[in-house]
Amino acid sequence: MKHPFKKNAKLVLSNGITFSGYSFGAKGSTVGEIVFNTGMTGYQEVITDPSYFGQIITFTYPEIGNTGINFEDSESDNSVKGLIVRNYSSNVSNWRSKLNFNQWLIDNNIIGLYGVDTRALVKILRSNGSMNGLITSENNDLDTCLKIISKAPNMKGSNLAKEVSTKDKYLWNKSTKTDFDVRKILSNNLNIFKIVAIDFGIKKSILNRLVSHGCEVIVLPSNSSFEEVLGHNPDGIFFSNGPGDPSSVLDGINLAKSLINYGKLPMFGICLGHQIFGLALGGGTYKLSFGHRGLNHPCGKNNKIEITSQNHGFAIDPNSLSKEFVEITHYNLNDKTVAGLKLINKPIFSVQYHPEAGPGPHDSDYLFEKFVSLMLERC
Repeated sequence: MKHPFKKNAKLVLSNGITFSGYSFGAKGSTVGEIVFNTGMTGYQEVITDPSYFGQIITFTYPEIGNTGINFEDSESDNSVKGLIVRNYSSNVSNWRSKLNFNQWLIDNNIIGLYGVDTRALVKILRSNGSMNGLITSENNDLDTCLKIISKAPNMKGSNLAKEVSTKDKYLWNKSTKTDFDVRKILSNNLNIFKIVAIDFGIKKSILNRLVSHGCEVIVLPSNSSFEEVLGHNPDGIFFSNGPGDPSSVLDGINLAKSLINYGKLPMFGICLGHQIFGLALGGGTYKLSFGHRGLNHPCGKNNKIEITSQNHGFAIDPNSLSKEFVEITHYNLNDKTVAGLKLINKPIFSVQYHPEAGPGPHDSDYLFEKFVSLMLERC
């Protein structure tokens, strides 16, 4: 279908490759790491996932915007720096929709670009790795764009968790309203477990799932101390997802070291929290070429497989973990990266994906049940 208007915006990659397209959402310029997400649904949750902070998302699904925006599915008040899509739909058709997608982007100052060949762009990212880039609806020449890009920080070495983490502690006791929202373990148990969640960029649906499994959650900032955490007398501790380079989150790594050495409380980490556990255990992390961002990543071990929702650009080096203390429980079956681990003699485990499925499949919801089971054993 031919577009009636002249292309009025563009994407410039750090290697000089340029894609022309049409502007939607907010106007202006934005620079960040260009990444791609392969999910077919859930664009509202993806755009508001704090793990994407500092990044510009390319959606591989060809049409975005057709279900509008509702009041329930945003995962946080944070959002991506920009959005690249093949086709933007201004026609909204969904019974839950309350807002026009384009107006929501404008209200949240998210710059969008559509009408580009996203398949060609993703091929470049897969071949050359994720790289910084600029979306602009302004009349900047190539040299000016490249100068702007050159001044943008690299994802490697960036502590972005401190940018999205809560500044003050708060209590969360809301649960999800879904068909699979049942408290299997607690059906005959009146215990409500007190959880301390360390916020490196936590999503609302994760908090909801913890509550749905019988937990009262106290959310603390990413720079919380060992004394502050134990001062709440928790039954368990949760390390959340988040953006940026895990090796730069020194407060979180030091906290994890202290809690692991303490070793008396069940601990559960996901995504960035999983990587922080690995670093606290003496392991190392490295940047993936183009990361894992989608809803269909197979993970498992010993013929047990679950389809997972993922969003991360770093991974744990498996050779850096001590086999004496750490067991790798899951691998990403696409590239054999570490997707799960547990301590051999302590109630501590983590996974490199998002078990709350916001958005995504529900295969991994059992991990919340596992976390609660570890706390029940201490009762």
